[in-house]
Amino acid sequence: MRVRNRKIEIKNDRDIEAMRTVCRLAADTLTKVDGIIRPGLTTEEINTFVHEDTMAKNAKPAPLNYRGYPKSTCTSLNEVVCHGIPTPDRALVDGDIINVDITHIYEGYFGDTSATFYVGEPSDEARHVTEVCRRSLDIGLAQIKDGARLGDIGAAIQEFVEGHGCSVVRDFVGHGIGRKFHMEPMVTHYGKYGNGVKLKSGMIFTVEPMVNMGRHDVVILDDGWTAVTVDGSLSAQFEHTILVTDQGCEILTQRDQVLTQSERFPDFFG
Repeated sequence: MRVRNRKIEIKNDRDIEAMRTVCRLAADTLTKVDGIIRPGLTTEEINTFVHEDTMAKNAKPAPLNYRGYPKSTCTSLNEVVCHGIPTPDRALVDGDIINVDITHIYEGYFGDTSATFYVGEPSDEARHVTEVCRRSLDIGLAQIKDGARLGDIGAAIQEFVEGHGCSVVRDFVGHGIGRKFHMEPMVTHYGKYGNGVKLKSGMIFTVEPMVNMGRHDVVILDDGWTAVTVDGSLSAQFEHTILVTDQGCEILTQRDQVLTQSERFPDFFG
């Protein structure tokens, strides 16, 4: 998506409560996915689980048929940066990392979140890129408050990621969200402090850094969706939907428990 200069929606109280609800539902589905991740599970089985859990909540899976996308979730393995299409032909194996990206629609509102999971025992590289990405999201979110600049988020993420020998994907960005899947602002995960629009309380958008072990460049496969690292290096992603507040941000997709197949190395950075 290209960055366009359009008005950024400030959500009212009704919108915010509706977004809290749909984001809690999406976070709950992601938490449940954590319970099924294991070697031998196919990405199609993940998709089926997400679809059924979403529908059981009286919600709808936003990815399904969105611009022709054929599945209810994205499952991005190893060198896949994002938009990996689930298939019965790919089973998880020990050492994989997989991002599962979930977006629900509930009562007309969208809630978007994702996490990268470890399958069995990760390699040193897999652990490094995943934990750098996880921490970079936290560092980006720490920049958010009323009066800050949009560029502060990307600058902080880029500074941390590149300081740990990884790269930040440029081709995909975070985005405003609400009654539409993708809205202004477009949130880059690289940039300069002090640049970009001024953040205001009531803005809601996603922050979703994609971090590569190697180069930041990506290529889209022939299916028109799957984005992979151009050099075959590993890639990880984490995503939250957030609300800008006077003092910082409220993480609308905050989970109520640890992801045991993802948050396995809490002391990685000491």
